[in-house]
Amino acid sequence: MPETLAFLLGFFLLLVNAADLRAQDGGAGAVPTEIGIGYLRAYEPQLALSVLDIPPRDEGVAGANVAINDNNTTGKFLGQSFSLDVVEVKFDADVVAAFREMLARGDKFVLTDVSAAQLLSIADLARDNGVLLFNVGATDDVLREEECRSNVFHTAPTRSMLADGLAQYLVWKQWRRWVLLYGSHERDQLYADAIRRAAARFGATIVEERLYQDTGSARRTDTGVIQVQRQMPVFTQNLPEHDVVVVADESEVFGSYVPYRTWTPRPVAGTAGLIPSSWHPASEQWGGSQIQNRFSKATGRRMLSKDMQAWTAVRILGEAATRTQGNDPEKIEAFIKSDDFSIAAFKGQKVTFRTWNWQLRQPILLGDGRGVVSTSPQEGFLHQFSELDTLGVDRPETKCKLK
Repeated sequence: MPETLAFLLGFFLLLVNAADLRAQDGGAGAVPTEIGIGYLRAYEPQLALSVLDIPPRDEGVAGANVAINDNNTTGKFLGQSFSLDVVEVKFDADVVAAFREMLARGDKFVLTDVSAAQLLSIADLARDNGVLLFNVGATDDVLREEECRSNVFHTAPTRSMLADGLAQYLVWKQWRRWVLLYGSHERDQLYADAIRRAAARFGATIVEERLYQDTGSARRTDTGVIQVQRQMPVFTQNLPEHDVVVVADESEVFGSYVPYRTWTPRPVAGTAGLIPSSWHPASEQWGGSQIQNRFSKATGRRMLSKDMQAWTAVRILGEAATRTQGNDPEKIEAFIKSDDFSIAAFKGQKVTFRTWNWQLRQPILLGDGRGVVSTSPQEGFLHQFSELDTLGVDRPETKCKLK
């Protein structure tokens, strides 16, 4: 059944039952059940190599707010009212104090857009206080593996999922010989590790690797652009025969300068060129134009990956609250972890959680600056349970022992 039709049918069934639910809650005039959702984010103004890549001030939060409105559209018929409370901290700040304030307000459901270290600093505290966390920002595999938690759900994809989605497409295209260019920061190294893993997993060969050392040179200046234009061909000179250049530069130091500047003309992918992500601003398939239009009307811009990840987390809570007819965290958690749970996310199929580490299964979109080029998993990459489990760490590989 098409995703849009399934959504409309489900909504119709909810409306059919709305009168009975209101009667059980004491009638149409009863006080709505309040479902407050917290949003803890680490934010500071950021630069990017291109002004077009500077993150919007409300990235992520905008997606959550649109989902709050979507939840309330249904909730008003069911005697439920959803709200969002955003708390901001600085990058690398101690988030424990801010989280304790959220606990004091009674928050039981919290979206987090913080670093892996910040998330781990509050994960056990959240568990001990009956709080469910939804990771909408951190892609670190360690959060789903060695440091997984039973009360932390992940709507953000992992680096391994992103790398596998990209690798499947490159292998499908028979572009099996890769050059890997990676940055000198920790995040760049982690992305490079994911690319190496994906190459080995799907039969590609990294014919050479080169490290781009961040020397702190000026970015987005006339001098800086001229320097890079002269430097990048030299940096990519004398490489072995290769099909594609894969870039690992999450830190935005050099990656955007690689396309069209390599010594040998080759396609570029990774954190520049063809980029894997959980969403794309131009995605309109599978009913995507509906969410894009609602989002654009509400915010004045197109939807980004983090917006979709936050939207999905809030909609998961909305679906669970509807199905359990209340705001009881234990019942909501039980429903999300049940075999009955799935959520429509405008990606061609309903998405579900992996029960071994509570990572959301989801397709990976591959796009450039203009549109979606392809969607992984690619045709021919099969799995005995779900083709989505060809992306990222599968159950037999996991190191997760839920705490």
